[in-house]
Amino acid sequence: MSYRAPSGETNFPAPCIVDSGIIVNKQDIQRLLSDLGHVRYCYCQSGKVMSEGEGHVLEVFADANQATLVTNASLYINVCSFDYLELARSNEGDSSFKLTQENRTLSLIPTSNPIKRQGERSINTAAIEAMVAEVLSANIDMRLDGGDTLSF
Repeated sequence: MSYRAPSGETNFPAPCIVDSGIIVNKQDIQRLLSDLGHVRYCYCQSGKVMSEGEGHVLEVFADANQATLVTNASLYINVCSFDYLELARSNEGDSSFKLTQENRTLSLIPTSNPIKRQGERSINTAAIEAMVAEVLSANIDMRLDGGDTLSF
């Protein structure tokens, strides 16, 4: 949970939340949700399930003039649409993120591991760098052979 120290008092340490707790600071919420990737979601109003499914978190932002959008397996989450986030861990060890605004909640359960996704990104980056190196090498070879150069 984030909070502001009373006027004149600055001795309070910043909160430390591990696996469960309530987060109210919009920047903290944004940071937590930004790397979720693929999720299962459940949207409830007054305790009644209105929609559920799976999708990919494409953007997490804070803007009081824009909506949170969940459609076509895509989630665009505006942290300003919610009062707080409840972070929890199930008995199986899965994390869950429950965004709440009055009588409505958007629950998110990640279906992918951010550590694994980071490794996949590194592999893709290496493959792209190798392809660019090959194209540049081929361009240099063509110049040395007196042929036309590749244009980009």
